[in-house]
Amino acid sequence: MGFRRLVLENIRRSNTRILKRVDGVIRCRASADASDLSSVSKLVNTTRAIMGSSPLVRYGVFSGFQYITKSVVPRRMSTLAYNPVKKGYSPVEKGLVSLVSGGPRAEKMVSLWLFSCSAWVFCLVLIGGITRLTKSGLSMTEWKFAGSLPPFSAEQWMVEFDKYQRSPEYKRVNKGMSIEEFKFIYWMEYAHRMWGRALGVLFAVPGTYFIANGFITRKLCVRLSGLFALGAGQGLVGWWMVRSGLEEPSSEYVQPRVSPYRLAAHLTSAFAIYCGLFWTALSVIMPEPPSRSIAFVQGASKVRKLALPVSVIVGITAISGAFVAGNDAGHAYNTFPKMGDTWIPGDIFNMEPFLRNFFENTSTVQLDHRILATSTLFSITGLWVATRKLSLHPTVKSLIGNTLGLASLQVSLGISTLLYYVPVSMASAHQAGALTLFTFMILIMHTVRKPSPSFLKSLGCLPKSQLKK
Repeated sequence: MGFRRLVLENIRRSNTRILKRVDGVIRCRASADASDLSSVSKLVNTTRAIMGSSPLVRYGVFSGFQYITKSVVPRRMSTLAYNPVKKGYSPVEKGLVSLVSGGPRAEKMVSLWLFSCSAWVFCLVLIGGITRLTKSGLSMTEWKFAGSLPPFSAEQWMVEFDKYQRSPEYKRVNKGMSIEEFKFIYWMEYAHRMWGRALGVLFAVPGTYFIANGFITRKLCVRLSGLFALGAGQGLVGWWMVRSGLEEPSSEYVQPRVSPYRLAAHLTSAFAIYCGLFWTALSVIMPEPPSRSIAFVQGASKVRKLALPVSVIVGITAISGAFVAGNDAGHAYNTFPKMGDTWIPGDIFNMEPFLRNFFENTSTVQLDHRILATSTLFSITGLWVATRKLSLHPTVKSLIGNTLGLASLQVSLGISTLLYYVPVSMASAHQAGALTLFTFMILIMHTVRKPSPSFLKSLGCLPKSQLKK
């Protein structure tokens, strides 16, 4: 008797759950035609009447329910999404913008892979910055496409050291360097190159697996192919940059260093690869922007128009840092807010032709970077002020607020790096801050991007009372 009461009590408690499941599956398997919806309404009412009968009848109906719905009720390719406002189901073309086929598990795997590649590129940029700050970039005077093993024996080390001793940097800057000091700068450059080659393996091997299993759509495959080609070209750009530092300087008073133009090209391509990987990973895991109403979509459209020029300023500021590094301009004026004893140095336009000053004049390059960094902070502040009263998704508002805080921290870190004569730790953190700030701008732009027409159509079915929320 006790067992029977326990069974009946469990059936009574699950009454609501069973009803919702029956209701939902019947509606989701029905088409969106008016006649079909009328039939579904009758079927649901009949189901509710049955659910009010005895527990044994409910159990019998529920047991045969899956067979009935699979064999009788027609199924369409579109999804019927539940609308909590209308308390009904409305057709939403879900998955049409998805870049991955194979279900949620495939989306999770592909997005994790792309996020891992993005993090790998992030670390690669940091390692490259440390390599430059420690003046290790010219220690390897040869470049092999497939790479090579590092020297292990004393004889192999002497061979590499002998090659470096014939370079202009050794003759003019590091003359008298010991073999142990050479090993440090060699390992730094070797780590940077091998980290880049490992990225190719990390990208190609899982990518081949996903393509072979049909997880990658044609649209995503084209995008990934472009990123792979850009990554392969990045290695060539890096060697093209290093070669400029292995050439004899035009004057005996000039230290050997890589071309600031080629350094900026190398950094720009790295930022482009990172942006492409990170944006694609976000698109896989979040096919549509977070919007619960048309009002949010309209607010996001306004943010998008404001955030785009801000993102451009952030990117230009980061690339201008490459010219600061390429010209060693960080050691020129280690004071703030003035540059030395003046606000603007008198030699900012000494070079001919005029445009060379913005890329090769040490004073002008540092002044440009200061102006751009200040403009970045002011533009992000303006973005935050302009969007405070807009109807936005909480995620968008949180991202903008965090970006403003990060921009303030980045400016403070840049000033500190300047005042302390560019220590490696601070300068590396400053470079990491630039890429992190760029990451937040990517997040903002991706979150406020334009939704697909099918997604807008699904939001358009909401009543005006819901749109105002």
